[in-house]
Amino acid sequence: METRQHKIVIVGGGIAGLAAAYRLQQLLPQAALTLVESESRLGGKILTDRVDGFVVEGGPDTFLAYKPRGVGLCRELGLGDRLHGTNPDLRRTYVMRGGKLYELPEGLTGLIPSRFGPMARTRLISPWGKLRMAAEYLIPPRTDDGDESLASFVQRRLGRELYAHLIEPLMSGIYAGDGEELSLAATFPQLRQAELEHGSLVKSMLANKRKAARPHVPTNGNRPAPQSGGSRSAFVTPAGGLAEIVEALTKAMPRVEMRLGTAVAQIRPAGAGYDVILASGDQLQADALILATPAYATAELVEAFEPEMAAPLRAIPYASTVTISVAYPLSQVPRPLDGYGYVIPRAEGRSILACTWTSTKFPHRAPEGFALIRAFIGRAGQDDVLEQSDAALLELVRQELHAVLAITAQPLFYRIYRWPQAMPQYTVGHLERLARIEARLAVRPGLHLAGNAYRGIGIPDCIASGETAAEQVAAFLRSLDHTALPAVAGVASE
Repeated sequence: METRQHKIVIVGGGIAGLAAAYRLQQLLPQAALTLVESESRLGGKILTDRVDGFVVEGGPDTFLAYKPRGVGLCRELGLGDRLHGTNPDLRRTYVMRGGKLYELPEGLTGLIPSRFGPMARTRLISPWGKLRMAAEYLIPPRTDDGDESLASFVQRRLGRELYAHLIEPLMSGIYAGDGEELSLAATFPQLRQAELEHGSLVKSMLANKRKAARPHVPTNGNRPAPQSGGSRSAFVTPAGGLAEIVEALTKAMPRVEMRLGTAVAQIRPAGAGYDVILASGDQLQADALILATPAYATAELVEAFEPEMAAPLRAIPYASTVTISVAYPLSQVPRPLDGYGYVIPRAEGRSILACTWTSTKFPHRAPEGFALIRAFIGRAGQDDVLEQSDAALLELVRQELHAVLAITAQPLFYRIYRWPQAMPQYTVGHLERLARIEARLAVRPGLHLAGNAYRGIGIPDCIASGETAAEQVAAFLRSLDHTALPAVAGVASE
């Protein structure tokens, strides 16, 4: 006897929710899948505008190639040949100090310098700062357990100057966060592991170099395979922008009912499942439910029946950001765009935290002879950036570009994207909060969470999060079918 058709509801149409729906369509082809999204479009923070040959990203502009589920999903969707890496001919990135740009030293691993030569030669860090970094070899590891802020760890090991002028701006470029608040255990746990295992980061670096230098002797007697020439880009993106992933996912899910522009008003446990009440008054019944919404929105949805889950969800803070892209003829950009752009430390006291020279980093995103530049505004604790007018934000960017690149011309066009409460902050105690959330999920069968608020903020992390939730839902529903079979068989035999 066939089992009944399961009903699954996914709330949230960002990349995590879309990945969950796509995987469920594969795992449970007979299930009725409904995706509910409050906005009128899919993709969440992925938003691509294509303007007269320019590819303008409103949110993220690329993803890490080494995390498998970004490239993996693209290949499944037939986008493998569409992926482009960053420009291999101009790999440099700059860091601002005192209003001037200095090349980012080569050889950073997990934000931490891993090569002595580039650090010795850089003018970004003073001689005293370099000596303080070298003294890290002699500093004993912290022996007590407990979470620690990223700033506390780096300053303790490598000194304040290295943190303020190198690590902090790179960290802000990832999290738009405050290193004094961000959890080391939730963001860069490998740094603490290196300290505990080797006694210092420098000792860990030296041990890794010795390990890498040892020749590998295969046990089967064959010679090692030759290494392929060239180096693979750490970051990739589809030629037409990240929206290609969203578009391909949407096209690949004809059986998923998409309810756009539809907010969820309430969720209620109902028997073995859940009732999902929409703002329109419609009601959906779900045997399993995936909430791929921001942590604060998820907290609102579960508050009535799971206050112990809602509290740690609500305790995950968010930062608001703005991205502004401007285009110019290259003839109106006096300074050569000879790199991927620059990051700005908090210590500089500027509102802008980074500028990407998009047309250099990804040449296919601008027609030949034109420059596309993107500025990032807003850090943790600066939510008031959203209140500024378009004119004020554009003027702020123009002043920045005039000071750094000597651009005086009006842009050919510009695009401003506001992202309120967009960047979850993995602050100290984040893993403890996750443990509390997961403990409550364990007693709520059929309820699963996905998204960037939990164990990774990048696109591959979000995809993996959605896929994991889908796999958990599939396993749960199959277990229900399995336990129901004896009863069904008994009825049939009477």
